[in-house]
Amino acid sequence: MSKPLYKVTFLNAGKVYELYARNVASGALWGFTEVSDLVFDVHDGVVIDPTEERLRDEFGNTRSLHLPMHSIVRIEEVERKGQSAIRDAATGEKVVTPFPLPAKPR
Repeated sequence: MSKPLYKVTFLNAGKVYELYARNVASGALWGFTEVSDLVFDVHDGVVIDPTEERLRDEFGNTRSLHLPMHSIVRIEEVERKGQSAIRDAATGEKVVTPFPLPAKPR
């Protein structure tokens, strides 16, 4: 049997982050939840999902997150990984970094 997988939803800088992790525990720091062993999709070459790439850039080298309990919206144990996301806290819409366009020649 494989390790459990958790979907962790939390608030950060006015946005709602949805990440997947293998370990979630009450942290050694009082009032914090420890989230570790973050799970990201691994794609070589072409970027399939820019949001997943952005999350991997931000949290890829993170051993564990210590999230304040009041910032956590929900922790779910899930069967399989879905799509990680960053959403606007007010509207719930996904925050997508637009693909950079080349500058217009003058």
